[in-house]
Amino acid sequence: MTLVLVTRDDAVATVTLNRPDAMNALSRALRAELAGTMRTLAADDSVRAIVLTGAGTRAFTAGLDLKELGTDTSNLGAANATGADENPVKAIELCPQPVIGAINGVAITGGFEVALACDILIASTDARFADTHARVGVMPGWGLSQKLSRLIGISRAKELSLTGNFLDAGTARDWGLVNRVVAPGELLPAAQALARDIASADPAMVRAYKKLIDDGHALPFGDAMALEHERSSAANRSVRAEEVEMRRQAVMERGRTHAG
Repeated sequence: MTLVLVTRDDAVATVTLNRPDAMNALSRALRAELAGTMRTLAADDSVRAIVLTGAGTRAFTAGLDLKELGTDTSNLGAANATGADENPVKAIELCPQPVIGAINGVAITGGFEVALACDILIASTDARFADTHARVGVMPGWGLSQKLSRLIGISRAKELSLTGNFLDAGTARDWGLVNRVVAPGELLPAAQALARDIASADPAMVRAYKKLIDDGHALPFGDAMALEHERSSAANRSVRAEEVEMRRQAVMERGRTHAG
């Protein structure tokens, strides 16, 4: 069985974790294949946006394959690899194209961390999130302890991580973890429509803007503002007037189209 499926619709690639019988659990083989897939897509300039989802209806991914870890704990050390060659979360984070997570079911522990590596999350009403590190007795190594608190607040993050309780899709939306919640049958079309919308923008600017947001988010606010000024000054010096006019007209036409 192919562990990671990739389909293309022009500039949009859809990546599907394909172990539905095992709730798309992240075996060592699946982690390596996902990391390799993301590196391949990252190097493909014809790909402008990526949708990441899970096969089946039960799970986006249930996290690390605990059955595999129960027979060989060396797999746990490999899961904490810091390089994109072995670490799928790092490979997603380093991807220059925007990655939209289409959360179709549970995203648990390591699966939660895979979701948090995406730039944008859309969830179905069946989606649920949980961090069971404290119950399994394993310390997170893919960023969950730091990312979650920055997204939903430190108190809410502690409640989730120290209890291992599930967070439903509606509450995840209310807390700012996911952008929107849709019916299960609408999830993939909604994520792919958003990806096409992103893909219709200038690809070089999308990549540069995504990187600016990510790099600035990791800095104190004053340093982030200085970074924006630095990169804006460098990038905008090369913009030609005729390009601005052409794109202004395209933006106006898009506005008229969306206005009906």
